[in-house]
Amino acid sequence: MTMVINVDIRKTLRSGDRVFELEARFASASNRVVIYGPSGAGKSQLLKAVAGLMTPDHGRIDLAGRCLFDAGAGVDISPQQRRVAYLFQDYALFPHLNVRQNIAFGLQRGWRNPLAGVDVEAVRYWLAAFELDHVAQQLPHQLSGGQRQRVALARALAPQPGALLLDEPFAALDPGLRERMRAELDALQRRLAIPMILITHDPEDVRAFGEHVLRMDHGRLEEHAG
Repeated sequence: MTMVINVDIRKTLRSGDRVFELEARFASASNRVVIYGPSGAGKSQLLKAVAGLMTPDHGRIDLAGRCLFDAGAGVDISPQQRRVAYLFQDYALFPHLNVRQNIAFGLQRGWRNPLAGVDVEAVRYWLAAFELDHVAQQLPHQLSGGQRQRVALARALAPQPGALLLDEPFAALDPGLRERMRAELDALQRRLAIPMILITHDPEDVRAFGEHVLRMDHGRLEEHAG
């Protein structure tokens, strides 16, 4: 089978007197990779390396048939050119932009804010797909937790990325909503057939999405058992 993702990286991270060694090596042909482990294990740093938000000291990253990073060959594709959607744990919506503008932001180049009434096909599509039409003019603080997550997903998916990276996507939701949003993401990912890497410390996420599960602890990965 063709490898969807191949990662072999090392990074030394320092914070004051603390030194953390990230040494992540894995390959997967699955469209659903779940990296499971406790807080502080290095999961977010690994995801940031794939997204291009952190530069490893050594190694290589291949995703969906493209080399994104190769320290030896001097390859380091910019985050914008990697064509990956990164969903932050807190969703990172722009508080001063309405739902329509937040979704449109991912479609444009540069940092100029989209107009409040921006109306392009991709925005209309994702507003309808996530049932957000009725809140299209609202600001993030006026939305429920589930609505904020849908807006963040819509913004991430609007540019048609080649892969979806999810950092603890359900951690900020209450238990009932968490279950419903897992089901929504499950159906969406199956429909789009987009490669997905999800990091979590919640065993329920592993059960819902774990086609290929890796456990991470102290900066290192191993195949998850059980």
